[in-house]
Amino acid sequence: MSLLAERDRALRLTPGRALADRGDAAAWIAERGMATTTADCALPSLFAACQEPPYRPGGRGFASWPATKFAWPVELSAAGTGVHSLAVHHGKRLLVSTAVAGLIDPLARAALDEAADQPLLRHLAAAGPSLVDDLQVELGLDAAALRRLRRPLERVGALVSRSVTVPAATGGHRHTSELLRWDQAFPGRPSASGGLAELVAAGVRAAVLAPADDLRRWFSWPLPPGLVDELVERGLVSRSLDPPGLVAAPT
Repeated sequence: MSLLAERDRALRLTPGRALADRGDAAAWIAERGMATTTADCALPSLFAACQEPPYRPGGRGFASWPATKFAWPVELSAAGTGVHSLAVHHGKRLLVSTAVAGLIDPLARAALDEAADQPLLRHLAAAGPSLVDDLQVELGLDAAALRRLRRPLERVGALVSRSVTVPAATGGHRHTSELLRWDQAFPGRPSASGGLAELVAAGVRAAVLAPADDLRRWFSWPLPPGLVDELVERGLVSRSLDPPGLVAAPT
């Protein structure tokens, strides 16, 4: 089987291999290690793997999402599924397995240390994980100001956002977000060392095959010069000869 055919098979892009349900999707993310929501690079895409027509054919934004499976990213990242939703894909959500979260761990903790004096992180260290509504009141911020504080921290993993359901004042329930520091979301340090090189290599394994230039689009951290050569020398990725000019997971 060619690498291109293997990629289509592994990323669930071939007819008859669409993700069947949330359990299937969770197992697939555990297998691949990571997936974007929409298809925007060589990494696996959850919505592409659903192979479901969009909510509104020809529409943009949310209208282009799968008609019935649009809520899967939130549902999969619920506590206990083994799938974690992080904003380390240049601010976009990336669904990762616990193993891949372990590779991100040293990068996120370094970002946390670098931003230790940031008011939002200091507050969460004292108050613990908090709902965004409570944080606006406690920090005296409106929604826009809180977003400006949290976005750069979420991009580098120092801050993690989780979707939660809370009772609504008028009855029923409503959806909101809980914010946690990385060390609150992942208090235990992983046994593997992790780091950017290992994370990029995991991305190549997830994608099966990718253009070398595409790797810089995957994560918020800039890639140092010569990283691809280093990964090849370490045997973490290989250079593809068929087709040429791409990198692949080692065989």
